[in-house]
Amino acid sequence: MFRTKPGSRGVRPRAAGGARRPARHHPLTSLAPALLWGAAVLGYKYACPFAQRDDLPSRIATSAVLFVVGAVLIIRIHRSLLRDLRRIDEVAGAAQGVLLRPLPARLEGLTLAARRFSAHPAATVGGDLYEAVASDHGIRVVIGDVRGSGLNAIGTVATVLGSFREAAHDEPALGGVLRRLDRALARDLRRRARLEHPSGGPAEPGHPLAEEFVTLLLLEIRPDGTLLTVNCGHPWPHLLSAGAEPLSHADPLPPLGPFPLPTDLPVRRCGRLLPGQALVLHTDGVEDARDPSGRFFPLVDTLCSIASGPFTARTAASDIQAALLAHSQGPPADDAAVLVLCSEPSRTVPPQSTGREPWSAAEPSVQ
Repeated sequence: MFRTKPGSRGVRPRAAGGARRPARHHPLTSLAPALLWGAAVLGYKYACPFAQRDDLPSRIATSAVLFVVGAVLIIRIHRSLLRDLRRIDEVAGAAQGVLLRPLPARLEGLTLAARRFSAHPAATVGGDLYEAVASDHGIRVVIGDVRGSGLNAIGTVATVLGSFREAAHDEPALGGVLRRLDRALARDLRRRARLEHPSGGPAEPGHPLAEEFVTLLLLEIRPDGTLLTVNCGHPWPHLLSAGAEPLSHADPLPPLGPFPLPTDLPVRRCGRLLPGQALVLHTDGVEDARDPSGRFFPLVDTLCSIASGPFTARTAASDIQAALLAHSQGPPADDAAVLVLCSEPSRTVPPQSTGREPWSAAEPSVQ
């Protein structure tokens, strides 16, 4: 937030708390190391009498001086680049921290925990996203994976999460939430197309943005534990009870972005989440993680092992993280995220309604 003196005009904004705006660097600043190097070489060559001598000791001394000056300049440039990279990394990390804000530890009788895995230890910017909100229609959750990484991925993550946080409260049907996300993503792609490629539209074949997409899954947990899902190219969640079973084996819709949504959205009813049970949502980077010999991460075996004993959302997420890192023997090859939702054993679940559900009045359901 920026503050200006009330009633003042033409006053430059100043950051709250008195922080100064970062100084702007002159374009010639980047040429300073080269200019210093050239000045040092010319000054030594023509101003130092010792450099005018042509014998071997003089040549060795001249080479040593130039080497030392060059090494000092290279070290200074390297340190300057590292400082700039750290600043960029801090800004990117802060931006993603705002977007992927910490999940609440408890939400309407559920406990939540999440873990993110970066393919690069120094990277803080990725395309994985998740969020959970309590609405008048039930607890609504989104988990997704944006194609690509870096600043473009952050922009898409911001678009999807911003739209979800608003639509989750406004839309009575889960399919309506998905359509809101689809429209928001389409607007974002058109905006980026105008900025990055003004000569063509994102729908044209071969256009870079024509291949942009987001896989995501929307989940709604109603007060009676009924689970509703809409899946767009994302891995199905697993239900932890006596073992670990995927919520569905049905084919998902295509990812958001390349194709329009169908007229009738298959909002699937996937049973109930009862007290003591848990849901594990994840991105495809978890299942695709490999060990040095090329074997995929045994996610189902890991989940069955967790379900065989007492667990909480936090311990389950930590156990998955530890097992994944042990399997891949380091960071996985792709970014990954895990979200665990546990229904507390003491949670009171009302009887399941046998009448017409509000969601079925607006969206078709595939049993």
